[in-house]
Amino acid sequence: MTRIGFVRHGITEWNKERRAQGQSDIPLNDSGRLQAQMLAERLKNGEWDCIFSSDLSRAKETAEIVAAAIGLPVCMDQRLREMHKGEIEGTTLEERVARWGEEWESIELGLEADPSITGRGISFISEIVASNPDKNILVVSHGVLITLTVKALVPEQDIDQHIHNTSLTILEHCGSEWRCELFNCAIHLSESAQSKR
Repeated sequence: MTRIGFVRHGITEWNKERRAQGQSDIPLNDSGRLQAQMLAERLKNGEWDCIFSSDLSRAKETAEIVAAAIGLPVCMDQRLREMHKGEIEGTTLEERVARWGEEWESIELGLEADPSITGRGISFISEIVASNPDKNILVVSHGVLITLTVKALVPEQDIDQHIHNTSLTILEHCGSEWRCELFNCAIHLSESAQSKR
């Protein structure tokens, strides 16, 4: 059985400001680095065999912090990047409404289509499962890519929730079947907060 652990990157300033990041290369902020360290503490005693990451710095740094705790190298793959958000990258909702009006979502603004994002995710997963049978693989990526890839592999999984920064989603592959063992779990963040009270 192959297990895929999807991790969303830690928080950035643009996340805090609710700006559309897309493929803009925005680094983690201090809170994001702390989140990654909390995740690393959670994962360091797990049986992970390899770590892959998007090449965008917010995912790469998250992966490197986890990898340092586990003792593994990080392999980069551009297919794991977030969706390209075209003209809206760097903007807040208020700025989008001011620029394009309330119906901005109906305008062609160069956003990457869902099938393209799903195709990238499935291409990566298919290749990595074929070359790493019966391994436990961590994949550090981005909210939209994780959500759409999980939905494609496990159609019955409810994905209608915000993917938390540094949350862990685990899929298991047996034969030709996928199942979701864990979805969008960020318990390491709440446990750490409680321990500091």
